Amino acid sequence: MASASLLSSSPVIQKSEWVKGGQSIRLPSAAAAVRCQPAATPSGLAVRASYADELVKTAKTIASPGRGILAMDESNATCGKRLASIGLENTEANRQAYRTLLVSPPGLGQYISGAILFEETLYQSTVDGRKIVDVLIEQNIVPGIKVDKGLVPLAGSNNESWCQGLDGLASRSAAYYQQGARFAKWRTVVSIPNGPSALAVKEAAWGLARYAAISQDNGLVPIVEPEILLDGEHGIDRTFEVAQKVWAEVFFYLAENNVMFEGILLKPSMVTPGAECKDRASPEQVAAYTLKLLRTRIPPAVPGIMFLSGGQSEVEATLNLNAMNQAPNPWHVSFSYARALQNTCLKTWGGQPENVKAAQDALLVRAKANSLAQLGKYTGEGESEEAKKGMFVKGYVY
Repeated sequence: MASASLLSSSPVIQKSEWVKGGQSIRLPSAAAAVRCQPAATPSGLAVRASYADELVKTAKTIASPGRGILAMDESNATCGKRLASIGLENTEANRQAYRTLLVSPPGLGQYISGAILFEETLYQSTVDGRKIVDVLIEQNIVPGIKVDKGLVPLAGSNNESWCQGLDGLASRSAAYYQQGARFAKWRTVVSIPNGPSALAVKEAAWGLARYAAISQDNGLVPIVEPEILLDGEHGIDRTFEVAQKVWAEVFFYLAENNVMFEGILLKPSMVTPGAECKDRASPEQVAAYTLKLLRTRIPPAVPGIMFLSGGQSEVEATLNLNAMNQAPNPWHVSFSYARALQNTCLKTWGGQPENVKAAQDALLVRAKANSLAQLGKYTGEGESEEAKKGMFVKGYVY
């Protein structure tokens, strides 16, 4: 790993230090501003250290108290499905209108520390002509970027998948950094009903590790997302068993690839029963299983655990997160939600300009609820029936 001097405690990044409008950034230290000589490690390996300080600061900024991530990195095709659910065509103008709605509520940065964008969105402007990256930065929200190229069938497996996108990732990451992105996301999945096979687990872990190393080499904090799909009738103990294996493999290969743990964020699934299991788990049970898994598998050096919602209802995802924050944790235990932040907002908007304010208020309600859950102070009072509806879709594809 990088030398101790590069891993010393660092303050969070100030928004004036970020890129604005695609121009070069004023970096916080000389170590981040130039390509340094590789730092020697006890094993004799060398780790590129040019972005080490900045990576640590970015990760700490995102993992700041009471804040989490708005995942709005749906591909254009998936965004089209969301728009279709409210009767809108999948056009660039409609995607732009919806993304403008998501990034511009006043006060969003009080609850949201980072926003994961799709490539189109990173280079997009709002409907009133402001660059989306600039709108986020003005709210003290770190712009991030989805860098994987999606799931494809994994030959030789039990009808499982692997995540593509490593080809050309270094050059793409460098371009994303110049455009203002400061963290990245790579999602791969493991299916419990399909095994999972040792091949699929190893492929998922290796792909995540290579992506993480390439991201750090280009100044982007990698969000490592090994999603254990909710699909299946299995109980919570089976989920725990599989997640133990997957997380162990992921961190083994992260270490093999000299990934700096202080400069990553983990985006895992919570440990829950399968969506079709008859025995449901309470928030307290989900918290107990998930925290046990974290304690046995995740180094305390990792700054933030940003859970995905994975088809849980808005309220369920918030209750489970709140239960995990009833006692101090070595990590910042927070959220990186897409549907669990956006669902009520999208339906409230309905594609109508006159509903934008109400839709943004709905987004702020969910963001604040999860902010309180990150602090362990969420009560669940006053939640709408819409927010309690489950969003699991069997065989869900992004």
